[in-house]
Amino acid sequence: MNRQGLEAKQVQTQKLSPQQIQTIKLIELPIQDLELKIRQTFDENPVLDDDPNPADDNVESDEPKDVSLSEVKDDDDIPYYRTHIERDKDELPQYNTFSVKESFSQSLITQLGFRNLDDHCMAIGRFIICSLDDDGYLRRDIDSIVDDLAFKSGIETDYDEVLDILEIIQDLEPAGVGARDLQECLLLQLQHSPDNEVNRNAIVVIENYFKEFAGKHHSRIMARTGMNESQLKEVTRRIMKLNPAPGGQIDDSYNDRARQVIPDFKLRYDDLSGEQILEMPRFRIPEIRVRKEYSEMIKASESGTDRAQKEAIAFVKQKYNSAKWFVEALKQRQNTLMKTMQAILDYQPEYFKDGDETKLRPMVLKDIAEKTGFDISTISRVVNSKYIETTFGIMPLKYFFSEGLANQDGEEVSTRELKTALKDIIDSEDKRKPLTDEQLVDMMTGKGYKVARRTVAKYRDQLGIPTARLRKDL
Repeated sequence: MNRQGLEAKQVQTQKLSPQQIQTIKLIELPIQDLELKIRQTFDENPVLDDDPNPADDNVESDEPKDVSLSEVKDDDDIPYYRTHIERDKDELPQYNTFSVKESFSQSLITQLGFRNLDDHCMAIGRFIICSLDDDGYLRRDIDSIVDDLAFKSGIETDYDEVLDILEIIQDLEPAGVGARDLQECLLLQLQHSPDNEVNRNAIVVIENYFKEFAGKHHSRIMARTGMNESQLKEVTRRIMKLNPAPGGQIDDSYNDRARQVIPDFKLRYDDLSGEQILEMPRFRIPEIRVRKEYSEMIKASESGTDRAQKEAIAFVKQKYNSAKWFVEALKQRQNTLMKTMQAILDYQPEYFKDGDETKLRPMVLKDIAEKTGFDISTISRVVNSKYIETTFGIMPLKYFFSEGLANQDGEEVSTRELKTALKDIIDSEDKRKPLTDEQLVDMMTGKGYKVARRTVAKYRDQLGIPTARLRKDL
């Protein structure tokens, strides 16, 4: 019979310190978010002072010094420390701002206002416009719009009335807006175009042979329409110039679509030595000082403190420890990022000379983890959302990582190099007789790359390149 009872057992477990947790969180942040985090920390921690010209009665009079981790001693010792980075060369650019423009929906509503519509029809029109997707399509069926108008807006209407107002919206600019699928979008744009033979033939093709056109069954279209090859070629060129996403022509001023990239690293060449120099662009870290009143409060606790002050002193000590961990975490973040980026440079020396993709060696997170001594999860956090500025452009750190395959000589080459070679072959092919996947395998073999047909098909899909039949031109 099993007996229940208490038993003392000694077990070893791994527990992250507050500083380690702080460092992990900071490593993940790109440089823009790091600035915001630093400012937020100052706002939340009253022990710290970041005034570049503080008054004598607010902070300690001794000049603060740069400290290393070894200088931070006992919790009750009050160090004068700061983090300071020179800003004489790497000024941060200003962040993107966006001007107030008319939004996509507002532009359509404004145009609708010039039509002779009563309040009832205008309300229906506004509802339809607000139901459009960002690309300008209406992907909701009209019956559901009729129901929503009744239940949500209290507007009684029917299918035919909503359809009539939708046709008015489809007559607005940009052409093609309000379409319910790609075929209708292209037709609307052609119907808004000048009346000539090419546009009339294009309308016939899109209206009656859209599937055949999408599948590039050119001979079938010519047989059924009576067009010759030259006419169909003109029609194809005309259709390819149409916009499949008319809503994208008007920027929505309330969406900052393009996020500004500020590189975390900068790689430059020294003209004298010809060596690569890796730098971390500077960001604003205010000087960190301990306010005098809080310092005196902690010193007073050493010689005996009134009971009423104990809670305040405990609060100050907690904030001081938090500030100390934050400073140490910032330093560890910088050391970790620099060591990781240097390891990437050492692993890919040929690529960083001129940015030639074919010189990229196969590299995975484990390779850099072994060179730096960091855990793979740490390397993953470092390369996430981080960028480096080079002489050949600003590149995300993730770009340099890829798997590899062996070539005919037994050497391992990067999959990125294989994709580049595959794309070059397809770009130079005869579009009237595009290469099949089997022929692409032979071409790749001729270039010294040993790949299977399924591998070529996978890389072709990843590059967004269609099959041979869909690449065929007249």
